[in-house]
Amino acid sequence: MATIRDVAKLAGVSVATISRYLNKSGYVNADTELNIKHAIEKLNYLPSGVARGLAGKSTKTFALILPDISNPFFPELARAVEDVASTYGFTVILCNSDGQIGKEKNYIDILKSKNIDGIIFASNTLGQEDVDKLASFNIPFVCLDRAPTNKSCSVVRSNNREGGRLAVKHLLESGSKKIGHIYGPQDLIPAKERLIGYEESVRAFDWFSPSLMVQGDFGISGGIKATEELMRRHPDIDAIFAGNDLMAVGALKALHRMGIQVPGQVVVCGFDGINMTEITEPELTTIAQPIYDMGALVSRILIKKIEGTIEADQIYELDVTLIPRESTKRSG
Repeated sequence: MATIRDVAKLAGVSVATISRYLNKSGYVNADTELNIKHAIEKLNYLPSGVARGLAGKSTKTFALILPDISNPFFPELARAVEDVASTYGFTVILCNSDGQIGKEKNYIDILKSKNIDGIIFASNTLGQEDVDKLASFNIPFVCLDRAPTNKSCSVVRSNNREGGRLAVKHLLESGSKKIGHIYGPQDLIPAKERLIGYEESVRAFDWFSPSLMVQGDFGISGGIKATEELMRRHPDIDAIFAGNDLMAVGALKALHRMGIQVPGQVVVCGFDGINMTEITEPELTTIAQPIYDMGALVSRILIKKIEGTIEADQIYELDVTLIPRESTKRSG
């Protein structure tokens, strides 16, 4: 397959001149244009964003690698990333890793071959080997929520631990006397921080026991199973704080199946602030992350890294907000 350099050599001009001709971004005289046109036709050269990138110009594309596109949190995040990217003239390539290390590594290799300008990682599988590879490829990257422990990089996250404390505070103020927690996978920093926020807030109470904490999988089915286990262990609990909204939805389903009224007998609070929380019955109280703001910020940071206008890596931590709804509204 012919390259832009092959065309430049045959036409007897520089790669920069070919780039100006392809992008219509500068003056090229008529005779030179004709020579370039003939060279392109003879070589069957097909201009592309990658080929134009060989001239030293940005391809104006970056990738967003997500762990699970079926989780409503991530499409909302992706929308913000794409909105900001479009404003700056960038195109976003969406990659779903399914939380698989091998799939993510394959994406990195493929994206390198496409001359990608940068990558946003919203996954939990980025390792030190991947970071070293990105550095050798000279590909800027930014992480959402989590980052390799042994490597400095820019990270955008919300204050998950404070969110856990805020959830417990709200449940106590609603009149709760015994609060259980459904936590997410502990290899995920957000899940771990939310669990710590819960435990720090309740461990001084006489009713607290480690058995009040049950692991889920950040999905609805995991929330159902964890709620069933939690109610089996402690049938007297009157509140559940779930580590994300999908598990909280699962808690609502499980409690309904068991004939337990929400919020009459047990109140439920989730975490994330996804749109689904507005259509549950009852509507779900949640600790809302600023999802759109997180996506917009991580996109802007990456673009600045691509353009070379930001150098120092740092952690950007955004505040969370309590959104009280019917699922924690006790009568009286």
